[in-house]
Amino acid sequence: MTTVINAKLGTAKGGVARVWLEGQKLIHAGIRIGAQYVLKGDSTSKRVELVAVEQGAELGKGKGIFTVSKRERNGVVSPLLEVRSELLSAFFEGCEKVRVAIRAGRILITARQIDVKIRERVERLKRKLAARERLAVGSLFHGIGVLDKALHKGLLAAGVAAFVQVGVELEGEYLDASLRNNPEIWSEGSVAINSDIRDVYLGGAVPQLDLVCGGVPCTGASVSGRAKNKLVHAEDHSTAGTLFFDYLEFVKATNPAVVLLENVVPYANTAGMSVIRSVLTSLGYNLFETTLSGPQFGAIENRHRLVMVAVSKGISADEFVFPNTHHSVLSGEVSTLAGVLDDVPLDSPRWKSYDYLVEKEERDIAAGKGFRRQLVTGESTTVGTIGRGYARCRSTEAFVLHPDNPKLSRLLTPAEHARVKGIPETMGHGLSDTTAHEGYGQAVIFNKFEAVGVAIGSYLRGLPMPSSYYVPKTMVADASGGSADAEAVVKGEPVQAELLVA
Repeated sequence: MTTVINAKLGTAKGGVARVWLEGQKLIHAGIRIGAQYVLKGDSTSKRVELVAVEQGAELGKGKGIFTVSKRERNGVVSPLLEVRSELLSAFFEGCEKVRVAIRAGRILITARQIDVKIRERVERLKRKLAARERLAVGSLFHGIGVLDKALHKGLLAAGVAAFVQVGVELEGEYLDASLRNNPEIWSEGSVAINSDIRDVYLGGAVPQLDLVCGGVPCTGASVSGRAKNKLVHAEDHSTAGTLFFDYLEFVKATNPAVVLLENVVPYANTAGMSVIRSVLTSLGYNLFETTLSGPQFGAIENRHRLVMVAVSKGISADEFVFPNTHHSVLSGEVSTLAGVLDDVPLDSPRWKSYDYLVEKEERDIAAGKGFRRQLVTGESTTVGTIGRGYARCRSTEAFVLHPDNPKLSRLLTPAEHARVKGIPETMGHGLSDTTAHEGYGQAVIFNKFEAVGVAIGSYLRGLPMPSSYYVPKTMVADASGGSADAEAVVKGEPVQAELLVA
């Protein structure tokens, strides 16, 4: 019989690590009371084996011998073996537990799989940072790439180059737009996957990443989404409810050093988010959460978002600190909506009366409902959240009021929509107005996640979040991993990975 024990790695007097084994399970695995063992270590594979000493065998002077003693409890006698050795301290530094496998009297001590994974991702990250190699990013629910472009800029401003190793997006037109408009975040080694994340095959040669980012679709978690779909729980949503599970499966398979998640603020109180916290903690990550708004970072749109950064144990003993304001000298910050509006002629067909929305507002008021039209002007300092379905002219989202005729209003143009979020207008090139609004509507406040990227990059390099930073207009990297206005030249170009769609 084989016995496997995840045993606590304790500390004996003198600071030497020890493992304590006892119980009937040892008998069934071939351990007998009075047996003696000598310890042997394999520094290459980081494992320790207890080798049984044959009776009568002569051992060298000073050879460490471990003898199986016994303990009696409630009339039951069981073997007891305490192993104390500096080898345990050297091989399993930082581990809380070790894996002890016993069969036919042979005892093998190795690190638990979770500790091996932690060590692998931390060593990989530190090696890349030291060599100034680009970090490999996994982007889930990629959209048109706004979150990734912002993070890429922020990381680069902190002296850390990165690229999208794996990007997953369901909508082909969105993915095409990112590949077309964001060439700096992709490389020859990238894997662009146009698929439902649930169909992504995570077997075989799955690339090991340094950072995984994404916003689990909030269709079932937002207030409007839950009301529209008549959901009791966000997880009840037919398509988006369980995607947090696939997000976690991807993290587990790719073993990144850092995990970033953003979502609507109500997602913080969902069962899905509770599972995310629990699983990431069990996988060896330290979790940091906050809520960040658009105006904090110079955006006109007043969009609040839950942001979670999970950092692997072993990277730093310091707390991760979120940015609380925007310091980029190239932010192009504006104080009123007038700073982002296009010069739309007053007789343009974009101006409409939207009588049906006026009538709906009147009905809502009469019924005591809180829904109101959101009419804004050039003097407005903020606009409310603009969502994915903005092109459908929804009553509670922002309409620009005609300067001369109060009965007329219009939607923001796609370019204006991008600007209120701080998103580079080039990200919507080649898209129809409707699709551009979809891409921008489900995207993030650009400056906000640019600043989060700076914070992550600074943290990984062991530096404090700078009080100000420069974000290069051209997002490329030189051989040292810093910013440059030239073609990217980096070390260690990743090998094309095998990641298939089932």
